[in-house]
Amino acid sequence: MKYDQIDSILFIKNRKNFMAKMKPSSLAVFNSNDIYPIGADSTLPFEQNRDLFYLSGVDQEESILVLFPDAPKEEHREILFLTETNEHIAVWEGEKLTKEKAFEVSGVKTVYWMKDFEKVFFEVMTQCDTVYFNTNEHYRSAHKTETRDMRFIKWCKEKYPAHQVAKSNPILQRLRSIKDPIELELMQKACDITEKAFRRTLGFVKPGVWEYEIEAEYYHEMIRNRSRGFAYTPIIASGKNANVLHYIENNQQCKEGELILLDTGAEYANYASDLSRTIPVSGKYTKRQKEVYNAVNKVKKEAIKMLVPGTMWAEYHKEVGKLMTSELLTLGLLDKADVQNEDKDWPAYKKYFMHGTSHNIGLDTHDYGILTEPMMANQVYTVEPGIYIPDEGFGIRLEDDVVIQESGEPFNLMRNIPIEADEIEELMNA
Repeated sequence: MKYDQIDSILFIKNRKNFMAKMKPSSLAVFNSNDIYPIGADSTLPFEQNRDLFYLSGVDQEESILVLFPDAPKEEHREILFLTETNEHIAVWEGEKLTKEKAFEVSGVKTVYWMKDFEKVFFEVMTQCDTVYFNTNEHYRSAHKTETRDMRFIKWCKEKYPAHQVAKSNPILQRLRSIKDPIELELMQKACDITEKAFRRTLGFVKPGVWEYEIEAEYYHEMIRNRSRGFAYTPIIASGKNANVLHYIENNQQCKEGELILLDTGAEYANYASDLSRTIPVSGKYTKRQKEVYNAVNKVKKEAIKMLVPGTMWAEYHKEVGKLMTSELLTLGLLDKADVQNEDKDWPAYKKYFMHGTSHNIGLDTHDYGILTEPMMANQVYTVEPGIYIPDEGFGIRLEDDVVIQESGEPFNLMRNIPIEADEIEELMNA
């Protein structure tokens, strides 16, 4: 890992909070992600299961965390299982966690090697009534690949059919959505790295550069600041490409007079940032481009003010829709008849702003959070309105990451990243 070691107090608190929500006489199991093969002997870069990382800080494959707060043996109330390291592994793959290092990282005192898992697990399963399984129930989840957690659930149900089962996800949805101060510091670090990469890009862009060259500039700056790179597949969309919401080819040349929509957030220590900016290839917006840009920015500023404790996500989006409708009328993209005759299930503004305004962000770019419950302090949301005009050959999206505060306006983690059109122009022409 490139990032600085995180204080284990974060993971100790996270486990304490999770175990406080568990049923009596129950244990919970969390598995690491697999290393996924590409072909021959090649694999995708490893990324840890976010729930296991949240509860342990362990950022290594073939790891299992067991939580059993009512265990008769105190040493079995928190257990880590790791693949035993040796000199051969250290030479070929680099050092893996020793038992001592695992305790330093996680705060878990009891660490066994993976070869002892079935024996120890049999003992603790004879002492509990319920086992919590870790399933992915995020509202946008659509994965078909079988995970280690899925395989474990099948094995455990077959081997221990008489146990009751429960779900970890509802607990984690609530816990992970509210960020600890340490988590907010890590997210600020990710945003600060994103700022450096964006400023680097402003000095690089000019007519004739290619989208992938811009992507490389971002990546260079992220890596040199201890990030693994992008928190998600970056969007570098020049001209009409910006009207494809998830354009990721990044293979076109940027032409004079065009805009480039940049959706390009860095990760740090597995925590995500999510930034969108739209800049002029030539260093100056046209009159029309600036009108649309300022309209999007106005909606974003007003939307941020609504992110306060008690706000309901669905109602918030309706209110943002009203703001956007007003701006689209002013821009001449809608007329009164469009609004009067609109379909309530697909309002008129959706022709030009068809996606949501905000989503939770944290360990995942689209993080856990129960959207049918009121917003709470220390949740972090993106705010990302956009206007997309295929007939005019450009689209504009602006996005920041903000923390809901107990009182007052949300705290913008991206407050130092240039966003005003005049400032963008000034920096690009410095």
